[in-house]
Amino acid sequence: MNISMPTKTISLEIDAYDKLRRAKRFPRESFSEVVRRVEIPGMGASGRDLLAREVFLDEHDFEAIDALNANDTPPDIP
Repeated sequence: MNISMPTKTISLEIDAYDKLRRAKRFPRESFSEVVRRVEIPGMGASGRDLLAREVFLDEHDFEAIDALNANDTPPDIP
């Protein structure tokens, strides 16, 4: 049984296509794989993403997280 992921066709201008193609780590890497691993500014990383990249935090990181959490408030929901 062949199970495949749904796909979506998109159009890219040539310069964008060339940039995406150059981002491949190896010839058989799919564009989907490239897009999944590229970091997009403004998009947060999940804990799973960080563990997969073996990112480890130091004391400065923990202090920064604590400062952000201290000022975090729930959204106003009408």
